[in-house]
Amino acid sequence: MRISVIGCGYLGAVHAAAMAELGHDVVGVDIDAAKVSMLAAGKAPFFEPRLPEVLASALASGRLTFSTDLAAVHGASIHFVAVGTPQSKDSYAADLTYVDAAIEGLLPFLSEGDLVVGKSTVPVGTAERLSAVLAQSGTGASLAWNPEFLREGFAVKDTVEPDRLVYGVGDAADVAKLDEVYAQALAAGTPRIVTDYATAELVKVAANAFLATKISFINAMAEIAEVTGADVTALADAIGHDARIGRRFLNAGVGFGGGCLPKDIRAFTARAEELGRGESVAFLKEVDAINMRRRDRVAELAVQALDGAVLGKKVAVLGVTFKPHSDDVRDSPALDVAVKLKGLGADVVVTDPEGLDNARTRHPQLLYTQMTEEALRHADLAVLVTEWPEYVELDPVHVAEIVRGRHIIDARNVLDPAAWKAAGWDYTGLGRA
Repeated sequence: MRISVIGCGYLGAVHAAAMAELGHDVVGVDIDAAKVSMLAAGKAPFFEPRLPEVLASALASGRLTFSTDLAAVHGASIHFVAVGTPQSKDSYAADLTYVDAAIEGLLPFLSEGDLVVGKSTVPVGTAERLSAVLAQSGTGASLAWNPEFLREGFAVKDTVEPDRLVYGVGDAADVAKLDEVYAQALAAGTPRIVTDYATAELVKVAANAFLATKISFINAMAEIAEVTGADVTALADAIGHDARIGRRFLNAGVGFGGGCLPKDIRAFTARAEELGRGESVAFLKEVDAINMRRRDRVAELAVQALDGAVLGKKVAVLGVTFKPHSDDVRDSPALDVAVKLKGLGADVVVTDPEGLDNARTRHPQLLYTQMTEEALRHADLAVLVTEWPEYVELDPVHVAEIVRGRHIIDARNVLDPAAWKAAGWDYTGLGRA
């Protein structure tokens, strides 16, 4: 099929490259000339495993092109809108400026039978409003909402081999068009849910709200464990054997971050209040509050580990991205912890395999190094905040030889406490005895 993708950020670039790799002819459009130039040259503007290879293959095939000119979408029959919906500057609500601009920009190039497909995460009710815009435009194009469920670090796989496909449609005829787009995934047995606009919009935010709630629940249990002497990891293992609960996303630690979960649950809360049903999701405010408290808790534990004498002490912060296998530092707990410790007077040195450039742009006051050992050398305290494999696999005996103080805070509960203690370390986990 001939497809256009409007917006070539994290979601759009991955979607465009993956669709071309599946055999479609794709043009990606973005107003950022530098980003478009990089993508056209086969360079991913962010770190995502497998994307460079898929991007290079799709470009070499001739099925993928990029442009800054919306007119390049002419001839495409399916138009995916994959622009950002950031949190508004003055409220928790989602900023739909880019979504509205994308739809308006597409109107002159739409033809009878074209399908505009929303991928962006939007407040419920947005698709109904945009469908009316298309209907009033006289273009003959229709709208569907097809939410994304990408996990950073696995985005290519999640696009090519999704665990489910959700179509929110206003016209049953549009189902066949989307089936053609996703023919390979459907042939492989991917479940497909066809529903209305509102349900499709709610699927993504409801999923994120549930995951955020599960993470904050176990972190709330960690807060109780810390004052009772219980071990939250053993607790999670025990309740995780209950099939109704499950073990995944029950890892206590410094909490969630990134460009989706925090802003999506806040936007969901704001939209529910607009609908007069704020009480229905009022618990999400506490979910958010618990999550933010865990960052403060890590800073408190750092102060305790240094016996209250933080000023001038070298603190090695291991990891700055919100999760491993990504360079994304948006709302990153790791970066937040580093900034808090710097504000307390510590000499903070941050290391990360992929996220240093993005972190340096946001917080140039911190010291950064690509070398893990350089960050750890003569450190008074080490804080593991992002569970990159190279940090999880550190040898406590070797590290003990290069630091000044054998104090480590495991803010993800991923290290072996016994091994670190045996090597002479003062080990502190979150919610662990």
